[in-house]
Amino acid sequence: MKGRPPGKSGGPARGGKPGGATKPGGRSGAPGRARGGAKAASARKKDGDKPFKPAAKPRTRAPVAKAAAPAPAVAAKPNPAKGVSLDVRQYRVQADDDGIRLDRWFQRHLPDVGFNIVSRWSRTGQLRVDGARAAPGDRIAEGQMIRVPPAEPKAAPADKPKRVRVIDLTEDEIAYVQDMVIHRDKQAIVINKPPGLATQGGTKTDEHVDRLLDGLIFDAESRPKLVHRLDKDTSGALLIARSSRSAAHFAKAFSSRTARKVYWAIVIGVPSINDGMIELPIAKQPGTGGEKMHVDEAEGLPARTRYRVIERAGNRAAWVELQPYTGRTHQLRVHMAAIGHPLVGDGKYGGKESFLSGSISRKMHLHARRIRVDHPDGGRIDVKAELPEHFLASLVSLGFDLSLGDMPLDDEIDRTPTREDEKKFARAHAKLVRKERRGERRGRGEK
Repeated sequence: MKGRPPGKSGGPARGGKPGGATKPGGRSGAPGRARGGAKAASARKKDGDKPFKPAAKPRTRAPVAKAAAPAPAVAAKPNPAKGVSLDVRQYRVQADDDGIRLDRWFQRHLPDVGFNIVSRWSRTGQLRVDGARAAPGDRIAEGQMIRVPPAEPKAAPADKPKRVRVIDLTEDEIAYVQDMVIHRDKQAIVINKPPGLATQGGTKTDEHVDRLLDGLIFDAESRPKLVHRLDKDTSGALLIARSSRSAAHFAKAFSSRTARKVYWAIVIGVPSINDGMIELPIAKQPGTGGEKMHVDEAEGLPARTRYRVIERAGNRAAWVELQPYTGRTHQLRVHMAAIGHPLVGDGKYGGKESFLSGSISRKMHLHARRIRVDHPDGGRIDVKAELPEHFLASLVSLGFDLSLGDMPLDDEIDRTPTREDEKKFARAHAKLVRKERRGERRGRGEK
Protein backbone atom coordinates (compact mmCIF):
# COMPACT_ATOMS: atom_id res chain seq x y z
CA MET A 1 0.00 0.00 0.00
CA LYS A 2 1.34 3.25 -1.06
CA GLY A 3 1.27 6.21 1.33
CA ARG A 4 2.84 7.67 4.51
CA PRO A 5 4.02 4.99 6.88
CA PRO A 6 2.14 4.77 10.20
CA GLY A 7 3.70 5.86 13.46
CA LYS A 8 5.43 3.49 15.83
CA SER A 9 2.28 3.10 17.87
CA GLY A 10 0.31 2.25 14.78
CA GLY A 11 -2.02 5.28 15.12
CA PRO A 12 -2.24 8.95 15.86
CA ALA A 13 -0.41 10.27 18.96
CA ARG A 14 -2.35 10.43 22.25
CA GLY A 15 -4.01 13.78 22.63
CA GLY A 16 -3.00 14.71 19.02
CA LYS A 17 -4.94 15.08 15.84
CA PRO A 18 -4.52 12.98 12.71
CA GLY A 19 -2.16 14.69 10.34
CA GLY A 20 -0.89 16.99 13.07
CA ALA A 21 2.32 18.97 12.32
CA THR A 22 5.53 18.12 14.05
CA LYS A 23 7.38 20.79 16.03
CA PRO A 24 10.96 21.57 15.13
CA GLY A 25 13.34 19.18 16.82
CA GLY A 26 11.24 16.10 16.01
CA ARG A 27 8.70 16.53 18.92
CA SER A 28 5.05 17.11 18.40
CA GLY A 29 3.08 19.60 20.56
CA ALA A 30 0.43 17.10 21.59
CA PRO A 31 2.69 14.58 23.31
CA GLY A 32 4.25 17.45 25.33
CA ARG A 33 0.86 18.40 26.70
CA ALA A 34 0.18 14.79 27.49
CA ARG A 35 3.38 14.48 29.47
CA GLY A 36 2.47 17.67 31.41
CA GLY A 37 -0.94 16.26 32.22
CA ALA A 38 0.65 13.06 33.46
CA LYS A 39 2.93 14.97 35.83
CA ALA A 40 -0.07 16.93 37.20
CA ALA A 41 -1.98 13.71 37.76
CA SER A 42 0.99 12.22 39.56
CA ALA A 43 1.21 15.29 41.82
CA ARG A 44 -2.47 15.03 42.67
CA LYS A 45 -2.06 11.38 43.67
CA LYS A 46 0.70 12.37 46.07
CA ASP A 47 -1.65 15.00 47.69
CA GLY A 48 -4.27 12.41 48.42
CA ASP A 49 -6.01 12.32 45.04
CA LYS A 50 -7.89 15.55 45.85
CA PRO A 51 -9.08 17.48 42.80
CA PHE A 52 -7.46 20.90 42.48
CA LYS A 53 -9.67 23.96 42.29
CA PRO A 54 -8.29 27.50 41.87
CA ALA A 55 -9.29 29.91 44.68
CA ALA A 56 -12.05 32.29 43.63
CA LYS A 57 -11.43 36.02 44.14
CA PRO A 58 -13.86 37.55 46.66
CA ARG A 59 -16.41 39.92 45.15
CA THR A 60 -17.38 42.93 47.24
CA ARG A 61 -20.70 44.64 46.62
CA ALA A 62 -21.90 47.93 48.04
CA PRO A 63 -24.56 47.47 50.72
CA VAL A 64 -28.16 47.85 49.61
CA ALA A 65 -30.91 49.05 51.94
CA LYS A 66 -34.64 49.14 51.30
CA ALA A 67 -35.29 51.61 54.11
CA ALA A 68 -33.21 54.40 55.49
CA ALA A 69 -30.72 52.10 57.30
CA PRO A 70 -27.94 50.65 55.05
CA ALA A 71 -27.30 46.90 54.94
CA PRO A 72 -23.62 46.32 54.12
CA ALA A 73 -22.72 43.13 52.28
CA VAL A 74 -19.35 42.96 54.01
CA ALA A 75 -18.26 43.62 57.55
CA ALA A 76 -17.94 47.35 58.21
CA LYS A 77 -14.57 48.73 59.11
CA PRO A 78 -14.13 50.05 62.64
CA ASN A 79 -15.27 53.63 62.84
CA PRO A 80 -12.89 56.28 64.15
CA ALA A 81 -15.76 58.22 65.63
CA LYS A 82 -19.12 57.20 66.98
CA GLY A 83 -21.87 57.41 64.38
CA VAL A 84 -19.47 57.88 61.45
CA SER A 85 -19.44 55.37 58.56
CA LEU A 86 -16.44 55.04 56.25
CA ASP A 87 -18.33 52.90 53.67
CA VAL A 88 -20.28 54.03 50.65
CA ARG A 89 -23.94 53.52 51.40
CA GLN A 90 -26.74 52.66 48.99
CA TYR A 91 -30.45 53.04 49.58
CA ARG A 92 -33.45 51.81 47.60
CA VAL A 93 -36.17 54.41 47.06
CA GLN A 94 -39.44 53.19 48.58
CA ALA A 95 -42.98 53.94 47.51
CA ASP A 96 -43.46 56.60 50.19
CA ASP A 97 -40.61 58.62 48.67
CA ASP A 98 -41.69 58.34 45.04
CA GLY A 99 -41.56 61.70 43.28
CA ILE A 100 -39.90 63.75 46.04
CA ARG A 101 -36.75 65.83 45.64
CA LEU A 102 -33.45 64.24 46.51
CA ASP A 103 -32.65 66.84 49.19
CA ARG A 104 -36.06 66.15 50.73
CA TRP A 105 -35.16 62.45 50.87
CA PHE A 106 -32.04 63.34 52.87
CA GLN A 107 -34.14 65.41 55.27
CA ARG A 108 -36.38 62.41 55.88
CA HIS A 109 -33.84 59.62 56.20
CA LEU A 110 -30.46 61.25 56.91
CA PRO A 111 -31.29 64.45 58.80
CA ASP A 112 -27.71 64.73 60.08
CA VAL A 113 -26.51 65.37 56.53
CA GLY A 114 -27.04 69.07 55.87
CA PHE A 115 -27.95 70.66 52.56
CA ASN A 116 -24.45 72.10 52.14
CA ILE A 117 -22.92 68.62 52.34
CA VAL A 118 -25.43 67.20 49.84
CA SER A 119 -24.64 70.04 47.44
CA ARG A 120 -20.90 69.42 47.75
CA TRP A 121 -21.36 65.69 47.09
CA SER A 122 -23.39 66.58 44.02
CA ARG A 123 -20.76 69.01 42.65
CA THR A 124 -17.95 66.48 43.13
CA GLY A 125 -19.90 63.62 41.53
CA GLN A 126 -20.06 61.53 44.68
CA LEU A 127 -23.87 61.62 44.88
CA ARG A 128 -25.48 59.32 42.32
CA VAL A 129 -28.89 57.86 41.50
CA ASP A 130 -28.84 54.59 39.54
CA GLY A 131 -25.18 55.24 38.79
CA ALA A 132 -25.75 58.70 37.27
CA ARG A 133 -24.72 61.99 38.84
CA ALA A 134 -27.58 63.66 40.69
CA ALA A 135 -28.42 67.13 41.97
CA PRO A 136 -30.24 68.00 45.21
CA GLY A 137 -33.27 69.22 43.27
CA ASP A 138 -33.70 66.06 41.17
CA ARG A 139 -36.87 64.04 41.60
CA ILE A 140 -36.45 60.39 42.56
CA ALA A 141 -38.69 57.43 41.74
CA GLU A 142 -39.59 54.21 43.52
CA GLY A 143 -37.02 51.48 43.00
CA GLN A 144 -34.10 53.77 42.17
CA MET A 145 -30.80 53.26 43.96
CA ILE A 146 -29.23 56.23 45.75
CA ARG A 147 -25.49 56.15 46.30
CA VAL A 148 -24.48 58.09 49.40
CA PRO A 149 -20.79 58.82 50.11
CA PRO A 150 -19.33 57.96 53.51
CA ALA A 151 -20.48 60.18 56.34
CA GLU A 152 -18.05 62.95 57.13
CA PRO A 153 -16.69 62.93 60.68
CA LYS A 154 -17.60 66.01 62.62
CA ALA A 155 -14.71 68.09 63.77
CA ALA A 156 -14.40 68.30 67.51
CA PRO A 157 -15.38 71.75 68.75
CA ALA A 158 -12.36 73.79 69.57
CA ASP A 159 -12.04 74.86 73.15
CA LYS A 160 -12.93 78.51 73.28
CA PRO A 161 -10.55 80.48 75.40
CA LYS A 162 -12.23 82.00 78.39
CA ARG A 163 -12.84 85.66 77.99
CA VAL A 164 -10.73 87.62 80.39
CA ARG A 165 -12.44 90.75 81.62
CA VAL A 166 -10.18 93.74 81.77
CA ILE A 167 -11.05 96.02 84.70
CA ASP A 168 -10.03 99.53 83.76
CA LEU A 169 -10.21 100.87 87.31
CA THR A 170 -7.53 101.87 89.74
CA GLU A 171 -7.29 100.24 93.15
CA ASP A 172 -8.55 103.46 94.71
CA GLU A 173 -11.61 103.50 92.45
CA ILE A 174 -12.40 99.87 93.28
CA ALA A 175 -12.08 100.57 96.99
CA TYR A 176 -14.21 103.72 96.56
CA VAL A 177 -17.17 101.92 94.97
CA GLN A 178 -16.93 98.91 97.28
CA ASP A 179 -17.12 101.20 100.29
CA MET A 180 -20.56 102.29 99.04
CA VAL A 181 -22.02 98.75 99.36
CA ILE A 182 -24.63 98.44 102.12
CA HIS A 183 -26.17 95.13 100.99
CA ARG A 184 -24.90 92.21 98.92
CA ASP A 185 -26.20 88.73 98.10
CA LYS A 186 -26.03 86.37 95.13
CA GLN A 187 -28.60 88.31 93.12
CA ALA A 188 -28.36 91.95 94.19
CA ILE A 189 -26.18 94.73 95.49
CA VAL A 190 -27.40 97.95 97.09
CA ILE A 191 -25.05 100.90 97.34
CA ASN A 192 -25.40 104.21 99.14
CA LYS A 193 -24.68 106.62 96.30
CA PRO A 194 -23.07 109.88 97.39
CA PRO A 195 -24.43 113.21 96.11
CA GLY A 196 -22.60 114.60 93.08
CA LEU A 197 -21.96 111.19 91.47
CA ALA A 198 -24.08 110.51 88.38
CA THR A 199 -25.72 107.12 87.90
CA GLN A 200 -24.90 106.96 84.19
CA GLY A 201 -22.58 108.85 81.86
CA GLY A 202 -23.55 111.65 79.53
CA THR A 203 -22.29 114.87 78.04
CA LYS A 204 -19.27 116.03 80.03
CA THR A 205 -19.94 113.28 82.59
CA ASP A 206 -17.04 110.85 82.87
CA GLU A 207 -17.41 109.79 86.50
CA HIS A 208 -20.53 107.76 87.16
CA VAL A 209 -21.73 104.57 88.86
CA ASP A 210 -22.06 102.66 85.60
CA ARG A 211 -18.33 103.05 84.95
CA LEU A 212 -17.50 101.78 88.44
CA LEU A 213 -19.59 98.59 88.21
CA ASP A 214 -16.55 96.50 87.28
CA GLY A 215 -15.39 97.07 90.84
CA LEU A 216 -18.53 95.31 92.12
CA ILE A 217 -18.11 91.96 90.34
CA PHE A 218 -16.75 90.26 93.48
CA ASP A 219 -17.25 86.47 93.06
CA ALA A 220 -19.78 86.69 90.20
CA GLU A 221 -19.10 85.73 86.58
CA SER A 222 -20.71 88.75 84.94
CA ARG A 223 -20.72 92.48 85.38
CA PRO A 224 -23.52 93.92 87.55
CA LYS A 225 -26.37 95.79 85.84
CA LEU A 226 -28.23 98.98 86.73
CA VAL A 227 -32.00 98.56 87.07
CA HIS A 228 -33.01 102.10 88.08
CA ARG A 229 -31.30 105.44 88.59
CA LEU A 230 -30.95 108.41 90.90
CA ASP A 231 -30.31 112.02 89.93
CA LYS A 232 -26.72 113.16 90.18
CA ASP A 233 -27.38 115.38 93.23
CA THR A 234 -29.64 112.81 94.92
CA SER A 235 -27.97 110.49 97.42
CA GLY A 236 -29.06 107.16 98.83
CA ALA A 237 -30.02 103.56 98.09
CA LEU A 238 -29.39 102.38 94.53
CA LEU A 239 -30.25 98.78 93.60
CA ILE A 240 -27.93 96.88 91.23
CA ALA A 241 -28.61 93.41 89.76
CA ARG A 242 -25.84 90.79 89.69
CA SER A 243 -27.28 88.59 86.91
CA SER A 244 -29.52 88.85 83.85
CA ARG A 245 -32.25 86.91 85.65
CA SER A 246 -32.31 89.24 88.64
CA ALA A 247 -32.13 92.29 86.36
CA ALA A 248 -35.30 91.17 84.57
CA HIS A 249 -36.99 90.46 87.90
CA PHE A 250 -36.16 93.88 89.37
CA ALA A 251 -37.07 95.72 86.17
CA LYS A 252 -40.51 94.10 86.29
CA ALA A 253 -40.87 95.04 89.96
CA PHE A 254 -40.19 98.71 89.20
CA SER A 255 -42.44 98.80 86.13
CA SER A 256 -45.32 97.11 87.99
CA ARG A 257 -44.84 99.44 91.02
CA THR A 258 -44.41 96.57 93.48
CA ALA A 259 -41.02 97.96 94.51
CA ARG A 260 -41.28 100.68 97.16
CA LYS A 261 -38.90 103.63 97.43
CA VAL A 262 -38.90 106.10 100.32
CA TYR A 263 -37.10 109.45 100.09
CA TRP A 264 -36.30 112.04 102.73
CA ALA A 265 -36.23 115.73 101.85
CA ILE A 266 -36.09 119.12 103.51
CA VAL A 267 -38.42 121.58 101.82
CA ILE A 268 -38.94 125.32 102.04
CA GLY A 269 -41.96 126.19 104.19
CA VAL A 270 -44.50 123.77 105.61
CA PRO A 271 -47.29 122.07 103.56
CA SER A 272 -50.79 122.82 104.85
CA ILE A 273 -51.72 119.12 104.64
CA ASN A 274 -49.53 116.76 106.62
CA ASP A 275 -50.31 113.67 104.50
CA GLY A 276 -51.17 114.37 100.89
CA MET A 277 -51.08 113.00 97.33
CA ILE A 278 -49.80 115.09 94.42
CA GLU A 279 -51.19 114.10 91.02
CA LEU A 280 -49.81 116.38 88.34
CA PRO A 281 -48.72 115.27 84.82
CA ILE A 282 -45.11 116.02 83.89
CA ALA A 283 -43.49 116.75 80.52
CA LYS A 284 -40.18 118.09 79.22
CA GLN A 285 -40.03 121.85 79.32
CA PRO A 286 -39.60 123.26 75.80
CA GLY A 287 -36.40 125.14 75.10
CA THR A 288 -34.34 123.33 77.74
CA GLY A 289 -33.20 120.42 75.59
CA GLY A 290 -34.91 117.95 77.90
CA GLU A 291 -32.78 119.00 80.86
CA LYS A 292 -35.74 120.42 82.77
CA MET A 293 -39.28 119.15 83.38
CA HIS A 294 -42.50 120.99 84.20
CA VAL A 295 -46.15 120.35 84.97
CA ASP A 296 -48.11 120.05 81.72
CA GLU A 297 -51.82 119.30 82.10
CA ALA A 298 -52.30 118.95 78.33
CA GLU A 299 -49.39 116.80 77.15
CA GLY A 300 -47.69 115.60 80.33
CA LEU A 301 -47.45 111.99 81.46
CA PRO A 302 -49.35 110.99 84.62
CA ALA A 303 -47.29 111.32 87.81
CA ARG A 304 -48.24 110.61 91.42
CA THR A 305 -46.29 111.43 94.58
CA ARG A 306 -47.31 110.91 98.17
CA TYR A 307 -45.76 113.08 100.86
CA ARG A 308 -45.91 112.98 104.66
CA VAL A 309 -44.62 115.69 106.96
CA ILE A 310 -42.24 114.15 109.49
CA GLU A 311 -41.53 117.31 111.45
CA ARG A 312 -41.56 121.08 110.98
CA ALA A 313 -39.09 123.80 111.93
CA GLY A 314 -41.57 126.57 112.60
CA ASN A 315 -42.71 128.00 109.29
CA ARG A 316 -39.20 128.06 107.87
CA ALA A 317 -38.78 124.47 106.65
CA ALA A 318 -40.17 120.97 106.96
CA TRP A 319 -38.66 117.52 106.96
CA VAL A 320 -40.84 115.36 104.70
CA GLU A 321 -41.05 111.78 103.48
CA LEU A 322 -41.72 111.27 99.74
CA GLN A 323 -42.99 108.13 98.03
CA PRO A 324 -43.09 108.17 94.21
CA TYR A 325 -45.87 106.02 92.74
CA THR A 326 -44.61 106.69 89.21
CA GLY A 327 -41.08 107.13 87.90
CA ARG A 328 -40.96 110.36 85.89
CA THR A 329 -37.74 112.30 85.51
CA HIS A 330 -37.23 114.79 88.40
CA GLN A 331 -40.72 113.88 89.62
CA LEU A 332 -40.24 114.61 93.33
CA ARG A 333 -38.49 117.93 92.68
CA VAL A 334 -41.10 119.13 90.17
CA HIS A 335 -44.07 118.12 92.34
CA MET A 336 -42.82 119.76 95.52
CA ALA A 337 -41.96 122.96 93.65
CA ALA A 338 -45.41 122.89 92.01
CA ILE A 339 -47.20 123.02 95.40
CA GLY A 340 -44.97 125.86 96.57
CA HIS A 341 -42.47 123.90 98.67
CA PRO A 342 -39.30 123.31 96.64
CA LEU A 343 -36.49 121.18 97.99
CA VAL A 344 -33.79 123.01 99.92
CA GLY A 345 -30.81 123.51 97.60
CA ASP A 346 -32.74 122.74 94.37
CA GLY A 347 -32.00 125.91 92.40
CA LYS A 348 -33.19 124.40 89.11
CA TYR A 349 -36.82 124.16 90.23
CA GLY A 350 -36.92 126.45 93.27
CA GLY A 351 -34.68 129.29 92.15
CA LYS A 352 -33.25 131.59 94.79
CA GLU A 353 -36.12 130.76 97.13
CA SER A 354 -34.77 127.23 97.60
CA PHE A 355 -31.73 128.27 99.65
CA LEU A 356 -31.79 128.85 103.40
CA SER A 357 -29.47 131.29 105.09
CA GLY A 358 -27.17 130.46 107.96
CA SER A 359 -25.33 127.17 108.27
CA ILE A 360 -27.65 125.22 105.96
CA SER A 361 -25.74 123.65 103.04
CA ARG A 362 -26.50 124.84 99.52
CA LYS A 363 -26.45 121.25 98.27
CA MET A 364 -29.76 119.63 97.37
CA HIS A 365 -31.46 117.90 100.29
CA LEU A 366 -32.98 114.78 98.70
CA HIS A 367 -31.98 111.32 99.89
CA ALA A 368 -33.22 107.82 98.90
CA ARG A 369 -33.62 106.55 102.44
CA ARG A 370 -35.13 103.11 101.86
CA ILE A 371 -35.76 100.59 99.11
CA ARG A 372 -37.95 97.50 99.48
CA VAL A 373 -38.38 94.96 96.69
CA ASP A 374 -39.17 91.25 96.35
CA HIS A 375 -36.08 89.06 95.98
CA PRO A 376 -35.79 86.77 92.90
CA ASP A 377 -35.08 83.78 95.16
CA GLY A 378 -37.87 84.54 97.61
CA GLY A 379 -38.26 86.93 100.50
CA ARG A 380 -37.51 90.64 100.29
CA ILE A 381 -34.67 93.08 100.07
CA ASP A 382 -35.33 95.89 102.52
CA VAL A 383 -32.40 98.29 102.95
CA LYS A 384 -31.97 101.75 104.48
CA ALA A 385 -29.19 104.14 103.49
CA GLU A 386 -27.56 106.51 105.97
CA LEU A 387 -27.71 110.26 105.33
CA PRO A 388 -24.83 112.18 103.75
CA GLU A 389 -22.98 114.63 105.95
CA HIS A 390 -24.57 117.83 104.63
CA PHE A 391 -28.13 116.49 105.03
CA LEU A 392 -27.51 115.21 108.55
CA ALA A 393 -25.89 118.50 109.55
CA SER A 394 -28.93 120.46 108.27
CA LEU A 395 -31.36 118.29 110.25
CA VAL A 396 -29.38 118.90 113.41
CA SER A 397 -29.04 122.62 112.67
CA LEU A 398 -32.80 122.99 112.18
CA GLY A 399 -33.54 121.08 115.39
CA PHE A 400 -35.31 118.04 113.95
CA ASP A 401 -35.72 114.88 116.04
CA LEU A 402 -33.88 112.16 114.07
CA SER A 403 -35.83 109.37 115.75
CA LEU A 404 -39.04 110.45 113.96
CA GLY A 405 -37.73 109.84 110.44
CA ASP A 406 -38.55 106.20 109.67
CA MET A 407 -42.33 106.09 109.36
CA PRO A 408 -44.02 102.74 108.60
CA LEU A 409 -45.42 102.11 105.14
CA ASP A 410 -49.15 101.64 104.85
CA ASP A 411 -48.92 97.87 104.58
CA GLU A 412 -46.70 97.79 107.65
CA ILE A 413 -49.25 99.47 109.90
CA ASP A 414 -51.10 97.04 112.14
CA ARG A 415 -54.79 97.54 111.41
CA THR A 416 -55.98 95.18 114.15
CA PRO A 417 -58.46 97.09 116.38
CA THR A 418 -57.17 97.77 119.88
CA ARG A 419 -59.26 97.75 123.08
CA GLU A 420 -59.49 101.51 122.92
CA ASP A 421 -60.68 101.35 119.27
CA GLU A 422 -63.42 98.93 120.28
CA LYS A 423 -64.60 101.26 123.05
CA LYS A 424 -64.71 104.20 120.64
CA PHE A 425 -66.72 102.15 118.17
CA ALA A 426 -69.17 101.07 120.90
CA ARG A 427 -69.68 104.67 122.06
CA ALA A 428 -70.26 105.86 118.50
CA HIS A 429 -72.74 103.07 117.86
CA ALA A 430 -74.67 103.82 121.08
CA LYS A 431 -74.85 107.51 120.15
CA LEU A 432 -76.25 106.64 116.71
CA VAL A 433 -78.91 104.38 118.27
CA ARG A 434 -80.02 107.16 120.68
CA LYS A 435 -80.44 109.59 117.79
CA GLU A 436 -82.60 107.12 115.90
CA ARG A 437 -84.83 106.58 118.98
CA ARG A 438 -85.29 110.33 119.52
CA GLY A 439 -86.35 110.62 115.92
CA GLU A 440 -88.93 107.86 116.36
CA ARG A 441 -90.46 109.54 119.47
CA ARG A 442 -90.75 112.87 117.67
CA GLY A 443 -92.50 111.16 114.81
CA ARG A 444 -95.07 109.59 117.11
CA GLY A 445 -95.73 112.92 118.88
CA GLU A 446 -96.53 114.72 115.60
CA LYS A 447 -99.19 112.16 114.80
